[in-house]
Amino acid sequence: MSGTNSPEAVKKLLENMQSDLRALSLECKKKFPPVKEAAESGIIKVKTIAARNTEILAALKENSSEVVQPFLMGCGTKEPKITQLCLAAIQRLMSHEVVSETAAGNIINMLWQLMENSLEELKLLQTVLVLLTTNTVVHDEALSKAIVLCFRLHFTKDNITNNTAAATVRQVVTVVFERMVAEDERHRDIVEQPVLVQGNSNRRSVSTLKPCAKDAYMLFQDLCQLVNADAPYWLVGMTEMTRTFGLELLESVLNDFPQVFLQHQEFSFLLKERVCPLVIKLFSPNIKFRQGSSTSSSPAPVEKPYFPICMRLLRVVSVLIKQFYSLLVTECEIFLSLLVKFLDADKPQWLRAVAVESIHRFCVQPQLLRSFCQSYDMKQHSTKVFRDIVNALGSFIQSLFLVPATGNPATSNQAGNNNLGGSVSAPANSGMVGIGGGVTLLPAFEYRGTWIPILTITVQGSAKATYLEMLDKVEPPTIPEGYAMSVAFHCLLDLVRGITSMIEGELGEVETECQTTTEEASSPTQSSEHQDLQSASDQMDKEIVSRAVWEEMVNACWCGLLAALSLLLDASTDEAATENILKAELTMAALCGRLGLVTSRDAFITAICKGSLPPHYALTVLNTTTAATLSNKSYSVQGQSVMMISPSSESHQQVVAVGQPLAVQPQGTVMLTSKNIQCMRTLLNLAHCHGAVLGTSWQLVLATLQHLVWILGLKPSSGGALKPGRAVEGPSTVLTTAVMTDLPVISNILSRLFESSQYLDDVSLHHLINALCSLSLEAMDMAYGNNKEPSLFAVAKLLETGLVNMHRIEILWRPLTGHLLEKVCQHPNSRMREWGAEALTSLIKAGLTFNHDPPLSQNQRLQLLLLNPLKEMSNINHPDIRLKQLECVLQILQSQGDSLGPGWPLVLGVMGAIRNDQGESLIRTAFQCLQLVVTDFLPTMPCTCLQIVVDVAGSFGLHNQELNISLTSIGLLWNISDYFFQRGETIEKELNKEEALQQKQAEEKGVVLNRPFHPAPPFDCLWLCLYAKLGELCVDPRPAVRKSAGQTLFSTIGAHGTLLQHSTWHTVIWKVLFHLLDRVRESSTTADKEKIESGGGNILIHHSRDTAEKQWAETWVLTLAGVARIFNTRRYLLQPLGDFSRAWDVLLDHIQSAALSKNNEVSLAALKSFQEILQIVSPARDLDKPETPPVVNVPVPVLIGPISGPGMSRPFVRTDSIGERLGRYSSSEPPIVTDELEDLNLWWAAWNTWYRIGSESTKPPITFDKLTFIPSQPFLTALIQIFPALYQHIKTGFNMDDLQKLGVILHSAVSVPISSDASPFILPSYTEAVLTSLQEAVLTALDVLQKAICVGPENMQIMYPAIFDQLLAFVEFSCKPPQYGQLETKHIANAKYNQAEWVALNYVPFAERSLEVVVDLYQKTACHKAVVNEKVLQNIIKTLRVPLSLKYSCPSESTWKLAVSSLLKVLSIGLPVARQHASSGKFDSMWPELANTFEDFLFTKSIPPDNLSIQEFQRNENIDVEVVQLISTEILPYANFIPKEFVGQIMTMLNKGSIHSQSSSFTEAEIDIRLREEFSKMCFETLLQFSFSNKVTTPQEGYISRMALSVLLKRSQDVLRRYIEDERLSGKCPLPRQQVTEIIFVLKAVSTLIDSLKKTQPENVDGNTWAQVIALYPTLVECITCSSSEVCSALKEALVPFKDFMQPPASRVQNGES
Repeated sequence: MSGTNSPEAVKKLLENMQSDLRALSLECKKKFPPVKEAAESGIIKVKTIAARNTEILAALKENSSEVVQPFLMGCGTKEPKITQLCLAAIQRLMSHEVVSETAAGNIINMLWQLMENSLEELKLLQTVLVLLTTNTVVHDEALSKAIVLCFRLHFTKDNITNNTAAATVRQVVTVVFERMVAEDERHRDIVEQPVLVQGNSNRRSVSTLKPCAKDAYMLFQDLCQLVNADAPYWLVGMTEMTRTFGLELLESVLNDFPQVFLQHQEFSFLLKERVCPLVIKLFSPNIKFRQGSSTSSSPAPVEKPYFPICMRLLRVVSVLIKQFYSLLVTECEIFLSLLVKFLDADKPQWLRAVAVESIHRFCVQPQLLRSFCQSYDMKQHSTKVFRDIVNALGSFIQSLFLVPATGNPATSNQAGNNNLGGSVSAPANSGMVGIGGGVTLLPAFEYRGTWIPILTITVQGSAKATYLEMLDKVEPPTIPEGYAMSVAFHCLLDLVRGITSMIEGELGEVETECQTTTEEASSPTQSSEHQDLQSASDQMDKEIVSRAVWEEMVNACWCGLLAALSLLLDASTDEAATENILKAELTMAALCGRLGLVTSRDAFITAICKGSLPPHYALTVLNTTTAATLSNKSYSVQGQSVMMISPSSESHQQVVAVGQPLAVQPQGTVMLTSKNIQCMRTLLNLAHCHGAVLGTSWQLVLATLQHLVWILGLKPSSGGALKPGRAVEGPSTVLTTAVMTDLPVISNILSRLFESSQYLDDVSLHHLINALCSLSLEAMDMAYGNNKEPSLFAVAKLLETGLVNMHRIEILWRPLTGHLLEKVCQHPNSRMREWGAEALTSLIKAGLTFNHDPPLSQNQRLQLLLLNPLKEMSNINHPDIRLKQLECVLQILQSQGDSLGPGWPLVLGVMGAIRNDQGESLIRTAFQCLQLVVTDFLPTMPCTCLQIVVDVAGSFGLHNQELNISLTSIGLLWNISDYFFQRGETIEKELNKEEALQQKQAEEKGVVLNRPFHPAPPFDCLWLCLYAKLGELCVDPRPAVRKSAGQTLFSTIGAHGTLLQHSTWHTVIWKVLFHLLDRVRESSTTADKEKIESGGGNILIHHSRDTAEKQWAETWVLTLAGVARIFNTRRYLLQPLGDFSRAWDVLLDHIQSAALSKNNEVSLAALKSFQEILQIVSPARDLDKPETPPVVNVPVPVLIGPISGPGMSRPFVRTDSIGERLGRYSSSEPPIVTDELEDLNLWWAAWNTWYRIGSESTKPPITFDKLTFIPSQPFLTALIQIFPALYQHIKTGFNMDDLQKLGVILHSAVSVPISSDASPFILPSYTEAVLTSLQEAVLTALDVLQKAICVGPENMQIMYPAIFDQLLAFVEFSCKPPQYGQLETKHIANAKYNQAEWVALNYVPFAERSLEVVVDLYQKTACHKAVVNEKVLQNIIKTLRVPLSLKYSCPSESTWKLAVSSLLKVLSIGLPVARQHASSGKFDSMWPELANTFEDFLFTKSIPPDNLSIQEFQRNENIDVEVVQLISTEILPYANFIPKEFVGQIMTMLNKGSIHSQSSSFTEAEIDIRLREEFSKMCFETLLQFSFSNKVTTPQEGYISRMALSVLLKRSQDVLRRYIEDERLSGKCPLPRQQVTEIIFVLKAVSTLIDSLKKTQPENVDGNTWAQVIALYPTLVECITCSSSEVCSALKEALVPFKDFMQPPASRVQNGES
């Protein structure tokens, strides 16, 4: 306005007006004078106004009617030139806004007339436009007239006018509404209560509207009337109108001035009541029309859809929905439903195309879609409009792929349009493939032979329509092929893009506002009410509402979307299109995931998965899920080619890989196309970027990836990453170069996918782990029962996931390792197992090396958690798993050994869990670990674990797979004990601390602390465990192990036992040593006696070890010796213990049972141990004994104080070297000396044991067979040798009973025979008279006793006789070897050396030695009271009688000779004693015994051996003579002290000797020598000497002498007579040799007798005697006739003495008789 208001402008206006008026008056001067006048007066008027008024324009406007009048008149002339001039002038006035309302009315009326006369039509339009746009003076009727004027001009015949008028109408309509808007603006600040619009159609109800608004209302109402073909109310004078134009106007108003309708209820009313019904009515032909239905089918022909109207209606609808949706909810529902119907396949293609374009318009407005969803889909009884739209799009796309069934279009009008929206049917069977093979095709969709190109129609996100803009077309346009498909395709993409970006944006806002995460996507049914958001309640409500909308939107559209997208994905042949489809599916899946909509999420993921795999690929995990609505499509395979071509004829998809399907029974190969690979990458992308929302669908994703990886031949490598590798079975995977370059990328993305799991939240991570686990389970099921290559994808990825999540390993450790442990590692397929173990051990190692926060050293729980699976692996029996486990342990030790800390028990447990049956290599590996531990890690582990180390080392000792390992482990135990010894102090401190802690905990819990060997201090317990382990090994079945363990055990106790507390020794003795002895004893006694052929391999076994029994014997020996040595060397420690005597008894019992075992080796060793504990043998450690002071003969403990350091709980006791010890003794303190077994009870216990051993071992068995056990000589020797020493200690209490017991044992021991194979070693050759060591020992024992008795007190001396008895029993052995039970013994001379025979010893030397001892002893003790009382002498004589009577029959000649000499010695001492005690009668019974002995010896029944030499015989005769001499010197002279019976017996014997002293076996030649002449003489002489002894004291004696003589003589007489008789009778035959000998003897006796008589003093010879002698003479003479020369010579000798009788004696003295 400022332009027209300035003074210059006003001045110009005035000038122009004046010039216009002048020009008018000029023009009208001639023809139209009235006009001229008016013009001139107008000039004056103008000038006047200008002169009078300062506000010229205002004044002009006031007078505008008058000012305008001349021009109006000018127009009335209908002269074109004038009219044009006038109109221009009027326009100028208008443009300066100097036209009043009245003037304006006049102008319009004038214009109407011109219009009716069809003058200056364009100028008219221009004028109207200027009039209405420059000001707002035209109102109501004037305005309506102006508008009608324009409308009427629009319908003229002139095209230009038409179009200009149309444009003007549009502008005018706009102006009307703009005025209203401006009016509203002006009144905006004045708030007025709006009057409620009544719901009637009365147009007068607009009275509430302001003027401009009223005009706008009237105009819009009439436009509706006109379009509806009704009469207008306001636009009076309309003649005609087209619907198309009306619709366009309506659309422009609605589109340009939505606020008018939204702000004014009147207008809203119009929309609802007029516009919508109108639109619906106009749509009816389109709705009813069915393409292809014949007209005849219904009586009334259906009105056909008319493209221009239909298209415009759709535009109106678009605007209505877009702008007034909120007002017209119900109506929009109808419109949208109609739109959906228009997509039906039976509608014309153009209609479908514009409908799709309309729908596209909504699809790019996500907020609008959201409103649909809220208003319809979420209302209970409403149509699900949003869902229907999406589904319709899907069906639409689907329908485009189906070639229409009908070929005859309904009318010619539609012809050609039939196919326009969609497809071209491909030539039968050939598809589009036939076109030049490898020709690059247009981007297109192809499905079942239907090929649809993809057109580029719009940029994404904007709905630029093509056919909705064709306002100039009356006929439906031809739609290019593929257009509708492309639009629909974009609809889908834009829909997805819009919805997802909108919802995700809103979700993001909510999440940031709340500062808390929304509920996890994982829980499938978690409704939004359960969220726990700590925000204000309104905030929550808002979010709950929003979430409900989001969920409903997704739920409504996902099925349709998925169906359509899946189909398109299947059909797509263009990479870009495929990419877009996949992107849409991916974003939908991610969105569903974020919203927690599990079903839909899984469905989208399934679709991507299916796209990744070859068609028809059997993957159950995909088929079971509720896939898309399309999942029931029936696919057909084209052709029967070997290649499996995907259901859509994808033969132009490039095949990039051929591989094995992952199935239990793979059938042939499968192909992967580039599209599969593209889908795979999308899948990877999905998992990578949206892993957090995948939840349970990880399973789908991973299952698919696993199959793809398998087909592509990717194999796991270390760390779980997959690398291209060759397939193991079947045809190798074939990969094109295209995919070869992709593989590393895919492999890399795969790895990155699992690396990114570290950014997932805990719940999502668990989903991932669970999915991998169940995938792994499937792979395992598949691998059952065959040894084909299994799929290791899941295991490898579990490993990878574990490795990247080390920082929070705790949350996934249990499910992860649990699965690997319980499932994978126990799988029968070795490759599967191997990978399970690999994964598990890698995780454990990584876990231990990972830099945790806090570090593992401060987080014991985590460390134990990490190590636990390693321990659990011990429950798996597969050796390969165990090997991996142990290798892992070895690596952990090498890398982490120093920092295992509390993990040690677990690690050691793993080594200890190896069982015997698990194969050598396992045991070896485990043992390697143990060796490493013992050599390197003992100092770093907690002391509490040392016991476990001991246990484990011990358990390896017990493994019987590999002897070397067992032996080495015993070595390790020794090393461990050494370590304990060196570090004793520190270990002890630490253990005590730990113990206190545990004690406290136990007390708090109220339980008893339970550990082995409990009351002992912990350090001692450690030792005890070590001893107990070694003890177990000492009874191992293998001899080598037993031996080694035994040596180690005793060495350890010997070397380190001093560390133990005194009280602990009690446990060592009872729980360790005696327990061990018990077990060894039991095993030895039950051991098998079968011969072991060889010791495995080619080892030969020595015969002394060739049965289990013998091998056990060695163990028993070792053990017993070891225990005895400990008792001996540690006696100073053991004796103060309370129950030493009980222990002593137990030990003695063991010694006894060993000594009595039926094994020479054991029994002998037992005695050695016996000797050792009695300290007969010095203990092994002789060096330890100091020479001074002499009293000490056991190692003495010396308490060392300061050495042990301040923290020690007790000083160490050490036994040190002599030097130090002596040094110490020389100090001022006296040495501590333990009393040397002063306790008599101990000695007596020992004696009792000795007695039991002796009596049991020497008792002869009842029956004998090959296996009868007979104790060996060395054993018996050792046994007896123990006695002397033992006796020294018990002599004070040793009584007769004991002596008796001893005697029995000595006797039995000597009686034991030897086996013939041992005799050569024990016995000397027979000729040597030597004692065996046993016999020596026996005699020594008796000697010791006898010496003790000798110096002992009186009461001991009564034992002498018993000793004599014992010795005499031995003497008897010389002739009568003792019997050993029923055993047949062979004499050594006859023994054949074979096993079964037993040889009696040569007892002669022993008996003889015993005899010497007897003589010796008797010489000392003859006068002793006990000896006298107990008739010892008689016993001696009785005993000697045996060999003496046997004489030549004695086993050894020396025996009887010794017996004689001994008898002589004994008698020389004993007879005087006997005489001394004659009166007491103590010796009465001895005399007959002695007489008998003389008798038996001198007149022996045994015949001298044939080979006896003469000299020998004479020597023997001399012995006989000595005996007779003894009689004559020692006995007969003391006849008055001797019983007369005895003397009589002696006489008789001498008598006998004097005659019958021949030996009947001599040869003739020797006879003279062999007649014991000397002996006979001696007898005679003695006989005679005592017969005629003048010392005869009693008549009885003299009588006996005489009797003897007369008997002798009478006998001689008889012999001679018988001889003569026989000689006479025999004639020439010689008499028997015997008789001749006898007669010779008698003759010799006679001569001897006469000699003797001569020597005797005459007074001693009785007269009768002489008479008898002389009486012999005649008989002798008779013998002269005999023929034997021997007899003759003897006779001669006998006769010669008779010469003395030839003369009488000088004087005859009468012999007195008595």
